Amino acid sequence: MSAPERIPPQPRLTADEVLADGELTVHGRIVDASNAVLYATAELAGQRLPCVYKPVAGERPLWDFPDGTLAQREVAAYEVSRALGWDVVPPTVLRDGPLGAGMCQLWVGPAPDAEEAGPDPAQLLALIDAEEPEPGWKAVGFAEVGAGRTALLVHADDERLRRIAALDAVINNGDRKGGHLLPLPDGRLYGIDHGVTFHTDNKLRTLLWGWAGEALPAPVRAALAALGAELAEGRPLLARLRELITAAECEALRERTAALLRTGRHPGPTGEWPAIPWPLV
Repeated sequence: MSAPERIPPQPRLTADEVLADGELTVHGRIVDASNAVLYATAELAGQRLPCVYKPVAGERPLWDFPDGTLAQREVAAYEVSRALGWDVVPPTVLRDGPLGAGMCQLWVGPAPDAEEAGPDPAQLLALIDAEEPEPGWKAVGFAEVGAGRTALLVHADDERLRRIAALDAVINNGDRKGGHLLPLPDGRLYGIDHGVTFHTDNKLRTLLWGWAGEALPAPVRAALAALGAELAEGRPLLARLRELITAAECEALRERTAALLRTGRHPGPTGEWPAIPWPLV
């Protein structure tokens, strides 16, 4: 009797492939989100991944962004994060789903109904009763905390956080709240909720101003230079981004990247736009 034919092991699918082509099953809604945010799973070839599904139909209109474009902007932020080599945005795709086209992003951290604690941004951000931050922390500014009192808002002097601050400057993130930072126990740090990005006007609004005016570290400058090269005419990244955001927004992205490389410094608030998002979390 001949030996049975050996079937070679199948390569494991990437998260992008499972999210884009897997069967999408919605399990519930994240009720504290301003837009429709659904907790779901995507399953393909025996691989099952938890994810967030944000249908375009559930996007709340904004006065300064075209209707129905937030999902594409989330995907564009992921593409830029990958081009920088940082992968600080979870895998994110644009796909059809039970409620129509939308953004599908890998869920990071425990499930919404899990008993274990979720990511805690308090290890990265704090309000302190002091005039200056302690070593290892950077001052953002004073914030009202009620009853006429103010506290100093600080964030950790953390290189992972600095990369996210640089990403936000590149994509022109108008809503970097504390709850959009997800530190995981294994040391990874992710940023989420990138729908309010890539505007042609300066919209940068963030809690991560602690490095404003400081020189960009050499690794950050190198990553920005690599991104600039990938944004050149004829490169696949630029072609992909033009499918997601407008040509004018792509040009503004290129200009912001070039400006950061030219100055070599983290940007600071301009005074033309509220510098800090509200609520802080």
